[in-house]
Amino acid sequence: MKLVRHKIVEAPFTPARQVGGEIVPTIVILHDTAGRIDKGNSAAFLASAPKVSVHFVVERDGSVVQQVPTNRRAAHAGQSSYHGRAGCNDFSVGIEIVNPGRLVEVAPGVGRAWFKQTFRDGEEAGDNLLRTPEAALATHGPGLWMDYPEAQVAAVEALLVALFAGIPTLRDVTTHWYVSPGRKVDTNPFFPLESLRSRVLGRDDPAEEEADAGSTAEADEWARVTTSGTGLNLRRWPSFNPNIIGTVPAGTLVPVLRQGSFGGELWRQVRFDGREGWVVGRYTTPVTRAAA
Repeated sequence: MKLVRHKIVEAPFTPARQVGGEIVPTIVILHDTAGRIDKGNSAAFLASAPKVSVHFVVERDGSVVQQVPTNRRAAHAGQSSYHGRAGCNDFSVGIEIVNPGRLVEVAPGVGRAWFKQTFRDGEEAGDNLLRTPEAALATHGPGLWMDYPEAQVAAVEALLVALFAGIPTLRDVTTHWYVSPGRKVDTNPFFPLESLRSRVLGRDDPAEEEADAGSTAEADEWARVTTSGTGLNLRRWPSFNPNIIGTVPAGTLVPVLRQGSFGGELWRQVRFDGREGWVVGRYTTPVTRAAA
């Protein structure tokens, strides 16, 4: 079968061993290689690996290599789900960013990778080692993380700009830990995802747009939280991906703002404690206005 490059960006092209069928990508997933940071090391492994592959690899000096055409399936996300749609390899472009991943702190300012190599804080330009911030402990766990050089971040941004300009079906950019929560922790907590997303997308959060488009407004509707547990997670979007913003105690009566079906699940947008968020509909019971 002839390999069509589907050229979007100017980058060297080294075909990967694992290239799947045609896809229509709607998201970009960012990864850390979690391997050695020597230039070309991870790219060579990914190109020859029998079971994994990725569309692009971004080195720490900002150079980029393409290994799978953007309209062909790469095996980079594994078991994954994005806003109720499972199997992200079937609708995503994967970008691997060269970074050793989570490090175990073996001495002050010294971290050891899973492949036994040790790294020291500030050993090279852009190699600062930083501890997991408290806000990211739930998603990434404790450890040390290597920061990303400016040239590498700039290259990722330029690549994303080119991809979104060249592929009209793309809607969002996310990370491996987001589509595989609890299983993956990349990109690391110091990757500037949100600022990069805002610059690349130049519009409102696509997840919020999708939630509005897939739901209907409810006027003067109420619901009571009827979960068997102590409370129900309040989420920013109607998705089980990591986006919890609070908890609504069991038995609480809340106003319903919108509701709709996402990923085969009924979700309700409610207001609680000054916040608007989404809860799983099957753990709530509609209540008439008179009863409320």
